[in-house]
Amino acid sequence: MKQDTLLVELGTEELPPKALKQLSESFKQGIEEGLTKAELAFNGIKALATPRRLAVVVDALQGQQQDKVVEKRGPSIDVAFDESGQPTKAAQGWARSNGIEVNEAERLETDKGAWLLHKAEVKGKALAQLLPGIVEDALKRLPIPKPMRWGDSDAQFIRPVHTLTLLFGDELIDASLLGIKSGRHINAHRFHAPDGFDIQHADDYESQLYKHHVIADQTKRMELIRSSINDLASQLGGKVEADEDLVEEVSALVEWPVALSASFEEQFLTVPKEALIVTMKDDQRYFPVEDNEGGLKPVFIFITNIDSKDPAQVIKGNERVVRPRLADAQFFFESDKKKTLKSRLDKLATVLFQKQLGTMKDKSERIATLGAKIAKSLNADEQLAHQAGELCKADLVTDMVSEFPETQGVMGRHYALNDGLAAEVADAIEQHYWPRFAGDNLPTSDVSRAVALADKLDSLVGIFGIGQTPKGDRDPFALRRAALGLIRIIVESNLNLDLYDLIDAAIEGFGSRISNEDVRENVFEFIVGRFRPWYQEQGVAVDVIQAVLARAPSRPADFNLRIHAVTAFKQHEAAESLSAANKRVSNILSKSDIALTGQVDHDLLKAAEEKTLAAQISETETSAEPELAAGNYEGALTRMAALKSPIDDFFENVMVNDDDLAVRQNRLNLLYQLRAMFLRVADISLLQ
Repeated sequence: MKQDTLLVELGTEELPPKALKQLSESFKQGIEEGLTKAELAFNGIKALATPRRLAVVVDALQGQQQDKVVEKRGPSIDVAFDESGQPTKAAQGWARSNGIEVNEAERLETDKGAWLLHKAEVKGKALAQLLPGIVEDALKRLPIPKPMRWGDSDAQFIRPVHTLTLLFGDELIDASLLGIKSGRHINAHRFHAPDGFDIQHADDYESQLYKHHVIADQTKRMELIRSSINDLASQLGGKVEADEDLVEEVSALVEWPVALSASFEEQFLTVPKEALIVTMKDDQRYFPVEDNEGGLKPVFIFITNIDSKDPAQVIKGNERVVRPRLADAQFFFESDKKKTLKSRLDKLATVLFQKQLGTMKDKSERIATLGAKIAKSLNADEQLAHQAGELCKADLVTDMVSEFPETQGVMGRHYALNDGLAAEVADAIEQHYWPRFAGDNLPTSDVSRAVALADKLDSLVGIFGIGQTPKGDRDPFALRRAALGLIRIIVESNLNLDLYDLIDAAIEGFGSRISNEDVRENVFEFIVGRFRPWYQEQGVAVDVIQAVLARAPSRPADFNLRIHAVTAFKQHEAAESLSAANKRVSNILSKSDIALTGQVDHDLLKAAEEKTLAAQISETETSAEPELAAGNYEGALTRMAALKSPIDDFFENVMVNDDDLAVRQNRLNLLYQLRAMFLRVADISLLQ
C-alpha cells in the first residue's frame, strides 16, 4: 500500500496577524482528526503558515484505508423465525438491507442467546475520495468570527482565497473548495517571486518556497527574528527586551524577515520611555533598544519583508513614519505636565465607572478611604495611601493616556513626580494596577499594596453588590483577575489580612449603592474560589486544595500555610491511615442523632484503647496548641500523626455504638474531639 507525503495548502490574501497561529493550529488539528477518524495512518503532521497561506504537511500518510470486515448483528433467533421455522419479516428485511438471503446469515452465540449475523467485507476508500471532505470539515471548524465573501462567489472565508493545492506525493488530488479548484500552482513571495511556481512533489514544498523567498514555518521565522534582533541590538551596544507576543505578530506579517535598525532624535528621550515603547511597539511593531541599565537608546529595530538592494531607503522610510508619532508623545507629555493630577479630579467625574456605582471620581474617593484603612492595618502611612488612592485614576483624563491607554498608571507615576509628590505616592499610582497578568510583578511597598488591594476590592464588592457576577467567559470588569491579584498580593507579601474584614470595609464605602444582601458571602466565595486554579498551576494536588478549602480560612496568608502543611503531611507514612480514619469518624458522626459537644467524661471510659486514645488526644491538643497559634500547621499535623496507632487500636477493639446510651454518647464525643482537632488545620478525610 502506497505511503507518501501529503500537502494541503490554501493560498490567501494577507491573513490577520494576531489570528494566524491559532488558525494554523486549528487547521492542522482538523486535518489530523479527519485522517485519524478515516483510519489513515501517518508518521507525523506539521502546521505551516505565512501571511498568505495556511498549510499542513503529513508525513508517510497511508494512501488508502485498509479493507475490513464489519459484523452486522440482526434480530435474535427467536424473533427471526416463526414457530414453523420460516424467516419472519424482521429477518427478511434485515437480510435485504445487507444484500443477502436469510439462509446465508451466520449465527452469533452468546450467553444471552443467539442472533443472526452477517460479516460484510468493506473495501477501504482511497485518500483521493476522502481528503476533500476532510479538508472541508477542517475549514468549517476554523475559529473565524466574521467570514467574508469576495468577487461573485458564495464562498466565505476569513480572507479571499486564490489557490488550493492537495498533493499526495506527486499525485494531484482533484477537489473544489471555497470556489477554488485544486492545482499545482503555489504563490511565492509577493515581491521577490511574484510569479510563484508549480510544485511537482509534496516533499518539495518547504524547500521550493525557501528558494522563492518564503519561510513557510512560522516557528522558524520567529527564531530568525529573535536571533536577528538580538544580534543587531548587540551591535548597537544595547539589548531588546523579550516580547514573544510582538515576535509572533511580526512573524505573521512577513514571509522573508530581514532585520534593520533605524534611529530617532535624542530629544525624544525626554519623554518617559514607557510611552515611547508603546508608540514603537503597538503602532509600528518596532523593537526598541535599551542600554544595559534599562534606559532607552535613540534607535530601534524593525523587520522588513524584503531583502532590499537599497536598505538605506527602507530605513529612512521607517524613520519618517515613527518621527511624527514620537513627536505626538512628546507634545502630550509636555502639555500634560502643565496641569497637576489633583487639578484633573473634577474631570474624572465625567468618566463613568459603572452606571449604578458612579464615576471614576467616586471610585477614586472610595479607593482613597479604603486604601487608608488597609494601610493602617499594615502599619503603613495612611495619608500617603489616601493621597495615592485619590489620584490613582487621574491620569486617565490626560492627553497621553487618552492616546496611549496602555500607559495608564505609568504616566500617573511620572506626573506625580513632576507634581513633587512623594515617591511612595507616585509608585502606588503606577502599581495599584499590579499584577496586570499572570506572573506579573507585585506592588513593592505597603502603601502600594494597600491601594492595589483597595482598587480590586472596590471592583469586586461593587459589581457583586449590584448582582452583575461573571458568567461563563463574560467578565467585563476582569473580576477573576482582580480576585487572583488580591490573593497573590496578600499571600506572596505575607500580609496578615482577613478577607471578611476587607470586604466589610469595602461594602461600607458604597453606602446605599449596593442592593445585593448576600454580597459579603458572594465576594468571599468568589475570591476563595480562585485559590484552586492558582494552586493547581503551581502543581499542588487537588485533594490538598479541597482539604483546605473545606475549612475556608478567611486569611489568605493563613490559607497558604495550611496548603503547604497538608502537602507535606500527605507524604507522611501515617497520612493514608489517618485520612481513612477521619473519613470513618466523619461518617459515624454524620449518622448520629445524639447532640455532641466534644466533652469527654473520663469516668465513662471502659476499654483500655479508648482510655489511651483519650489521653493521647488530650496530650496532642496541649502540645499542638502553640503550633496552631503560631500558624505552624506542619508542626501541628506532625504531632497529630502520632495518633495513628491509638486510633487504629480504638477502631479495632472498641464498639462505638455501645448498648449503653451514656457510653455511646461519650465515645461519639471522643471522636468528635478527635475530628475537631484535625479540622483546625484542614479536612484530611478528603485526601486521596
